Amino acid sequence: MKIVILERNSVGTDVSVDRLREFGEVVIYDNTVTIEEVRDRVKDADIVIANKSPLGEETLKDAPGIRLICEFATGYDNCDLAYCTARGIRVVNVRDYCTAMVAQHTFTLALALSQKLPYYDSYVKSGQYSAQGRFSYFDVPFYELEGKTWGIVGMGNIGRRVAKIAEALGCRVIFHSITGNSSCREYTRVDKETLLTESDFLSLHCPLSDLSRNFIDREALGKMKKTAVLVNVARGPVVNNADLYQALEAGEIGAAGLDVVEKEPLEPGNPLSLIKDSNRLIITPHLAWASVEARKRCVEEACLNIAAFLRGEERNVVNP
Repeated sequence: MKIVILERNSVGTDVSVDRLREFGEVVIYDNTVTIEEVRDRVKDADIVIANKSPLGEETLKDAPGIRLICEFATGYDNCDLAYCTARGIRVVNVRDYCTAMVAQHTFTLALALSQKLPYYDSYVKSGQYSAQGRFSYFDVPFYELEGKTWGIVGMGNIGRRVAKIAEALGCRVIFHSITGNSSCREYTRVDKETLLTESDFLSLHCPLSDLSRNFIDREALGKMKKTAVLVNVARGPVVNNADLYQALEAGEIGAAGLDVVEKEPLEPGNPLSLIKDSNRLIITPHLAWASVEARKRCVEEACLNIAAFLRGEERNVVNP
């Protein structure tokens, strides 16, 4: 059994992948990007482990032995499922391994922005606090979460975890279902207009689709409160970055915290890169999922997926 890991660095070099050697010969590549690289590296593989590498007819047609594609991720849009199904290649993903961390990062961004932490940290470190005569300083207003409305888009595992935390902090929780198919009954479901106009905090946790692409655009931003804090830990294109830039510059919303942008890594041409004020905009480099614990769980879950496959069992299969 030959296992090829195309993007070993996607789980971090501080996390071991040695357990995979229990299942056979393991060939490791730090990163694999181009179609040519993928095609050459998988041609003799039985199992392929990947994250973003393109896996479809163009890259797999000369690899007759592949039986399983195992994602080091929940997302699998790098795989052509129709082609894999036709070839009899099973595709499996890793689920619910980073829910706690993404929810935690959601509040890290929201609280840093709403409590003006970048401003006050800078105030102290600049020496201004030491030079003043009073023991405290709070001239830039900040507010409690208690009594505020927290809106959510995407009420899956992460959205529900965020809702529970927001509720524990005293927020009223509302949510919007983009597809209209949500099974959530614990929280108040609202239409998009209500979500935008009533949310003091709005966090995005939905998958990217034709329905969610540009869900937050110029029109949507114009309906939000001027004090609202937007958090996107879903996918970059759910928020139109140019429209968000204009809204922040015009003061149409209070602030935004982003872990994802339209094209990653952040391009110099993205207008959001022009905003250097961390009191209005914080951008982190797609790391909300990447705690040490979550990355260890990701590898462990991949091992369990492979073990199940070798026993003839279905586990986390995403294609028919």
